[in-house]
Amino acid sequence: MAFAVKIIIVGCLLFMVFSLFQALIVLNRNDPNKPSMSKFIGRRVMISAFIIILMLVAILTGVITPNPRPF
Repeated sequence: MAFAVKIIIVGCLLFMVFSLFQALIVLNRNDPNKPSMSKFIGRRVMISAFIIILMLVAILTGVITPNPRPF
């Protein structure tokens, strides 16, 4: 189960990077017929909120455990 949560988080992070580059392409083209850059930035914000909520739920339910103190 912990491996599945980690795979979902990595997939979401990769989607965030992909969305970042989509916003860059829209910014460079400046075409009024294409979707606005805020659409892609909004996706990144929603995915980051999803990742934070998923990590909090996984830690609280004990599916994943945070690293202990480093010293």
